[in-house]
Amino acid sequence: MEAQVFSVGQYLGLVNQALGQIPSAQVVVEGEVSDFRIAQGKWVSFDLKDEQEEAVLKCFMTKWQLKVEIESGMRVQVIGSPKVYERFGTFKMNVQEVAPVGEGALQQAYQLLKKKLETEGLFDPSRKRGLPRFVERIGLITSRDAAAFGDFLQILNNRWGGVTVSHTHVHVQGREAVKDIVGAFAYFNALPELDRPDVLVLTRGGGGLEDLHAFNDEQVARAVFSSTIPVVCAVGHERDESLADFVADVRASTPSNAAERVVPSRSDVQYEIETMERHMEERITDVVQAHGRVIERATGSISFILERQKERFRAIQERLMVAGEDWLPLIRSELEGVARVLRQVDPKRVLARGYSLVTVDGAVLTDASKVGVGTHVGVQLAAGSFEAEVKSVNGKGQQKLV
Repeated sequence: MEAQVFSVGQYLGLVNQALGQIPSAQVVVEGEVSDFRIAQGKWVSFDLKDEQEEAVLKCFMTKWQLKVEIESGMRVQVIGSPKVYERFGTFKMNVQEVAPVGEGALQQAYQLLKKKLETEGLFDPSRKRGLPRFVERIGLITSRDAAAFGDFLQILNNRWGGVTVSHTHVHVQGREAVKDIVGAFAYFNALPELDRPDVLVLTRGGGGLEDLHAFNDEQVARAVFSSTIPVVCAVGHERDESLADFVADVRASTPSNAAERVVPSRSDVQYEIETMERHMEERITDVVQAHGRVIERATGSISFILERQKERFRAIQERLMVAGEDWLPLIRSELEGVARVLRQVDPKRVLARGYSLVTVDGAVLTDASKVGVGTHVGVQLAAGSFEAEVKSVNGKGQQKLV
């Protein structure tokens, strides 16, 4: 029986078909990264070696599949499926996911990503926003089963009341953590502005690098960075740090400290109000006293001015009195002379010498041509008066005066 002849492509296709039929073809392989490369900004290739360097597995993936920063020398686990690439005739692991393994690798990946994000400006202090003094709504992102959840709410209620807390439950570690946290940020930021929280709090308890891995994930860091709502991050204990901490607007050392940073203490606010009241009272007292001194000085100035005017009036009065003593005899003499003149021209004295005063309709008559025969006139004598009718004017008419 003759052997079946295959082309190279057919044979490699059969090999890949056989590999795909292996149960659990997608496997997890752990090893040390070597010869790490990125070609054309999108193709990632590296070798995975065991500790004794007796076996090498070539790995291939795309840049967008690489969710963590890795480099040669790191120990990682890769998830993927085996494949023979017909074009090159090489057996490789087609990788879908890479995860650092062990504290050393995790620390190395953490430092690489930290440097990258810092270079991009995600940690820049100038972009960090302050928190409202008195928040009304808080968006809380954490696990409902975590101690951090209870600690935060307890401190929040002890310090300040009347705050609405909208809690979104997320996994804080494990494979679902990153997706949950990123989804929670997307949910809160998509709310209508009137329903949107004043601040978001991302928190969990302490742990090692593996426990905090989700908070060192690039997707989570960028979700915090992109949030339109100010973010307070409190991950782990005081000594713990995460990339989410560095990106957040406010970093709190613990979940309890996050509550302290978000809301003020009732006693502190009360003390502040009392202090403000005391300062206001002192200020008002100072102002009143200052105005009192001004009024006192003004009153003194007015009294001084009035006293000076009084002295001036007294001096003027004295001068007038002295002048009056000199002027009165002169004035009296002048008045007597005027009186003599007036007595000389007094009509009564003239009438007493035999003259009379003739009037027509109350007006003194001085010209005979102003009247005619029959005109009634009044005649005033030194003693008494009478009325008469004109009978003749300048010799004409009746020569009779009645």
